Order: sequence, then structure tokens, then C-alpha cells
Amino acid sequence: MKAVMVMFDTLSRRYLSTYGNDWVQTPNFERLKEKAVQFNSFYAGSLPCMPARRELHTGRYNFLHRSWGPMEPFDFSCFEALKKNHIYTHIVTDHSHYWEDGGATYLPRYTTWEGFRGQEGDRWVGIVNNQNRLNIPKQLESTKMGESFYFNHANRTRMIKEEDFSSVKTFEAGIEFLNQNKDEDNWFLQIEAFDPHEPFYVPQEYLDLYEKIRDDVVFEWPSYAPVCEGEEDKKQAIIRYAALISMCDTYLGKVLDVFDKHDLWKDTMLIVNTDHGFLMGEHDWWGKNVQPSYNEIVHLPFYYYDPRKPDCHGEKDQLAQTIDIPATLLGYFGIEKPESMLGKDLYQVLDKDEKIHEAVLFGSFGGHVNVCDGRYVYMRSSIDETNSPLYEYTLMPTRMRNYFEENKLMKATLDTTFNCFKKYPVLKVPATSMFSSYRFGNKLFDLWEDPYQKNNINDLDIEISMIEKMRKLLLENEAPLEQYTRLGISKDKELSKEELVNQREEKKIRDELPISIELSEKEKQQILFVRDFIGKDNIQVVCKQIEELYGKQSVYDVLKNILQTSLGEKAPKMLVQMLLGFLYAAGNLD
Repeated sequence: MKAVMVMFDTLSRRYLSTYGNDWVQTPNFERLKEKAVQFNSFYAGSLPCMPARRELHTGRYNFLHRSWGPMEPFDFSCFEALKKNHIYTHIVTDHSHYWEDGGATYLPRYTTWEGFRGQEGDRWVGIVNNQNRLNIPKQLESTKMGESFYFNHANRTRMIKEEDFSSVKTFEAGIEFLNQNKDEDNWFLQIEAFDPHEPFYVPQEYLDLYEKIRDDVVFEWPSYAPVCEGEEDKKQAIIRYAALISMCDTYLGKVLDVFDKHDLWKDTMLIVNTDHGFLMGEHDWWGKNVQPSYNEIVHLPFYYYDPRKPDCHGEKDQLAQTIDIPATLLGYFGIEKPESMLGKDLYQVLDKDEKIHEAVLFGSFGGHVNVCDGRYVYMRSSIDETNSPLYEYTLMPTRMRNYFEENKLMKATLDTTFNCFKKYPVLKVPATSMFSSYRFGNKLFDLWEDPYQKNNINDLDIEISMIEKMRKLLLENEAPLEQYTRLGISKDKELSKEELVNQREEKKIRDELPISIELSEKEKQQILFVRDFIGKDNIQVVCKQIEELYGKQSVYDVLKNILQTSLGEKAPKMLVQMLLGFLYAAGNLD
């Protein structure tokens, strides 16, 4: 038994021809679909990068209990389980987050691993005073700037030719493993490319496949912020992203070539997946983190070939998601999955055409908790602007590139109540989320009637039924008690229609502003955004300033000054840029 998983990062299904795109060139994804089953209702679970990878190991959600972080000492890893059961596991990757504080415990779970440097803000090439020495081309003003931007350009000094790109090296290393071990048995290979993750830096030959874009200024790294660019600039980012996907397609084709050459189809499973998508201007947003988890972010491409069902290809509409992948791998190699793993074996879909989920959850820590049943998506926000209570549960208090804050750790207590943590005493650490879901509110979409999620529907009966599906999944996943409080859901009983109506009325009252001047709805939403950021205790001062200056300045300009003052001169430029973008977009939140 052999298995290969080709994993991309930030791959949007809406840019793939097999999912209906008619202009992005992805011929090898078409080749893949001729052999494999394409899942049409496959969803992310935990967002973004490392939370998704933790659940790829554990087969359970990360986002209900903690934010970005490493594998925990109590975690079950499907890849380590394969290793312990004499299945050789190997990963080749250029995902730089694996060698940061928040990802340091993942790669040792495999038998062997090989890594390549240089993606995104990887702290790799050492060029002192790099801002002055890198000869960086002129960037669009809304480019995502900061330390990572300059580290990325330092890394590019070693990426002159296509073969120098880390994703190319990753695929070549994976192909080398396949050629060396094609005649061996009992192994798993993970080829994990960080592309097409931003920045959308790609060799010219792939850009030449598409419409010419302006070259006097570069826009390849959008901030996670509302779209404020003109159509030409917006098109530049979109074309660069499409070109990078075509490059990914080329190297996927090289893997398929090896499968064809050695007839690996007869005894080798193949999975092609991604962790999440990206908003490329849809809903007037760039990015994936701070906005509601729209389909562009969470509704994923997924392909699955199983040599036990070699003639099974085409499309499947059953609901599935990332937590199902480890269960599928364990089942394929004949290893029993542990009770802690809540994902399902996708072979059931191929073998018996079974429905394996009634509904699934997805989300980011401290943001909306979302539930999808295949037709409806319901996004549940925090019940008030404080987004509290909120705690992280961990024995590994690290984030992406740093430790937990000292003032938070000083308030940590020990919790032993979680069966899914093997009753280990874990740190219960007070947590905050900078961007609260509260300002977006609850959202309900009918994907059959509104696949692009443009119309937030108002139907109390459907909302109640989706909340109940969410509650049952929260129970199944041992969600912390405070999550129910934060979301305004009872752990022990179904939310009534009367309670839901009361919650809506309370939000209206909470959002009333102590102000006498007449405001548009957009101006009101802008003020509420600033309130949520600086705290409701300061709203009286904010409203007084608006009333004093209204007529001389727009509400937007007054609030812009208030935000800039509250942030201070030492605030990172990217943070200021993002917050002002959110302020600009407030009132157009869909």
C-alpha cells in the first residue's frame, strides 16, 4: 500500500477549470479529474495555515480551543501513527511556518522530512539594511508591507531562474522520492507546496499565458483589507494569482507523469488538496483572516484517487472536509482511528456513495463559528462587542513567531476537563481576538439559490435549525463552555425563536449611539467599528468629537483621526493601513 498527498496552500476552487473556471489554464487538474473523484462540497475546518495542518494530523478541529500553534503533547498524529505501524512517512515542503515557533512540532511526526526555504516572509537570506539594498520595484500603495515584505525580497536574490523557486525544488524532491521508492511498499509521501499563497511571485513565462498587466508598479501582495484599488490594479493581482496557479498545475502534471510512467495507479492512493482559499476581490475584500469565512475561503477543491476503486472518478456532492483526510489515510493502511478523531473515512463515499456528515463546522479562533449542512451556511458572531469570554487551551504557548504574552500567561490556570486532551492538565490562558465577529453580525446564506453569498437571508426557522446543528457539533467536539456564552447559545438546550428575537433586539439597543446629528447607515457602521476597536467606554468621547466637527469634516475623516491617535506613532504601518481599510469598508460588510 502506498499513498501520495499533493497539498497546495491558498488554492481557490474558483480558479480551477474542473470547477467551472473558463480562463485560468489548468490542464493537469483536468488530467487529474479523469482519474480521481472530485468533491464538490469539501470544506476547510480550522483557519488559516497551521490550524489547518494541526487538524490534518489530528482529525479534529483546532479553532474551538486555540489559535495558531504547534502540535500538542496530547495530540494524536495520523502520520506518527503510520510511522509507528511501519509505514514509512516522508514530507517535502517549502512551507516556512514549519520552522517557526508556532509550527516547530509538526515535521518530527514523520519518518523523514526535507524542507526548502524562501517563501513569503521566511527569515532566511541575511541582508543587513535590506530596505536600502534590495532594489525593490515600485509597489502599489496598498501592498502588504512590513518585515515579511523585505525578508521576501531578500530571499528573491536566490530565486533567479524557475528551478531556483522553492516550490519547484519541493516538487522535484517529491518526484525523486517517487522514482527512488516506486518498487517499495508501505510508504506515504506528502508533497506540500506553499504556492499559490501570496505574494504572487511567478516566473514571466506563466504571466505570458495571460493578458498583459501594467509593469510600472507592482501589486502581487494584497493586504488583508477591503478592496480600494482601481480595476487595472485589481486585475494585476488576479492575473498574477492565476499565473501562479498555472505554475502549480505544471508541477502537478509532473507528478501525474510519474504515476503514468510507473503505473502507480495500480497500487497508490493520490490526494490533492489545499488548506484554504483566498478572497481575490470578492465581497470587496482581499485575504482570508479577518473577514467572515465566505465560500471563496472555505469551500475547497479536493481530489481523491483510491486504487481499491480504480474506475471510480467523476464528481461527488457529499459534504466532507479536511478533518476527514487523516481518517481516510488510516483506513487505507488498515489502522484503526482513535476515539479523539472525529473525521470520517472518505472511502465510504467511493465504496457505498454514503453521506458521512449531516453538517460541518469551520472558522478561526475567536471569530465567527460557522456551520454548513450542504445547502445553508450560518455564521454565528459573538453576542456582544467584547467577544468574551475567550480562552486558549495549550501546553505549547507559542504563536507564529513568538510566545504568548507574559501578562496573559500570568493569569493562566490549569484545566483537566477535556477528554480529547487525555485529561492532561493544560494551560487555560485568557485570549483576545483583535477583529471581532460582532461588527459583521450573524449571517445566513442559501448556497443553492445564492452560491456567491450576496444575500444575507432573514428566516428565523432556518436560523434556529442551523444553530441547533451548530450546538450539537460543539458538544461533539468538546467546545469549551465559554464558547457557548460568547456565541449566546445554551449548551444544554435548543435556542428558542423568542430568545433569538430578543438577541436581535438587544443588539439594536447596544448599537444605538449617543448622538444627535442625522447619520447614514454607513456612517453609523463606521462609528460602531471604531467603538469595537477602542472600547465602548470611549464612545461618548468619540460621538462628542463627531458632533463638534461634523460639517467641517466627514465622519470618516473624524474617525480616521481618532484611530490614528489611538494607535500612536509606533504602530506598524500595516496595522494602520488595515484598520483604515476596515473603517473605509464599514457599512459595506457583505
